[in-house]
Amino acid sequence: MTSAASIADAFAAHRRWLWGLAYRLLGSPADADDVVQETFARAVEHRPAERDGLRPWLTQVATRVALDRLRRRRRRRDAAPWLPGPVPDPLESSAAPTPPPEARYSLMESASLAFLVAMEALTPHQRAVLVLRDVLDLSGAETAAALDSSPGAVRVALYRARQKMADYDADPIALDADARRVAEGLLLRFMTAARAGDVAAVQALLTDDAVALSDGGGRYFAARRPITGPNRIARVYVKLARRASPTAQPRIMWLNGLPALVITDPRPARGQPPLSATQLVVRGGRIAGILAVLADDRLTAVARAVHGGEAVNPGAAQPT
Repeated sequence: MTSAASIADAFAAHRRWLWGLAYRLLGSPADADDVVQETFARAVEHRPAERDGLRPWLTQVATRVALDRLRRRRRRRDAAPWLPGPVPDPLESSAAPTPPPEARYSLMESASLAFLVAMEALTPHQRAVLVLRDVLDLSGAETAAALDSSPGAVRVALYRARQKMADYDADPIALDADARRVAEGLLLRFMTAARAGDVAAVQALLTDDAVALSDGGGRYFAARRPITGPNRIARVYVKLARRASPTAQPRIMWLNGLPALVITDPRPARGQPPLSATQLVVRGGRIAGILAVLADDRLTAVARAVHGGEAVNPGAAQPT
């Protein structure tokens, strides 16, 4: 049985790993914080054996706690879009555990908003298997142990998860320096054209199959269905720019590896959020998607960064 000192040391040593795991499973920085806290509370209560190291036990507990939360969220959710909560950069130190050498997806890509949105198509079990196997590079046996499953069931779940991710894999999000520069330029051009009321200019920036999603968390005005097509999207965003509050304060922030428009408003109108974050999904040099997060519970990390609070993940500075 481990000592209290060993539990404290494990908290320091493994918190980044567990936070990154929980964030990828849930897409919410606030929920990831809660999962880490609950995991270590259980470690203190149950004092696991230390013979094989604490990380496997902690990974198992964190995965199961996160899956319970994910299943509850899925049961409560209505038909409106659900978007993940963004994390301010540097992403490598806030949302990423130790880089695995042979993973199918990089740590940066697997924490991007586009990737997290794509994983919403998976069942909770499939999502956990994909994250553990294809992102964190755990073996089939390690993944089975974390999920209290069998290696055979893990193989089946991974196969089905990869099938559901096929559309994403055909045109994955790019996060290299060139892609980041292109995304920043498109965001600035999009903002300028929308503010100018130039529907044609906004439309020209969009792909023919562009989709805009917004998530108000059931509290703020947001489209309850995806907005599709460049003409409809352009008209909606020009109208939004025209109706922007005079007290709104826009800025560009880097979230999950890419630039985003973050708007704070100390005196928002009824139905409008005090904080929002909008990021573009860029493919082929044009805007293929718009992700607008307005929900308060998804923006806790951005709020801390905007208001100069503590680091996004309090354990980020700890060694892995």
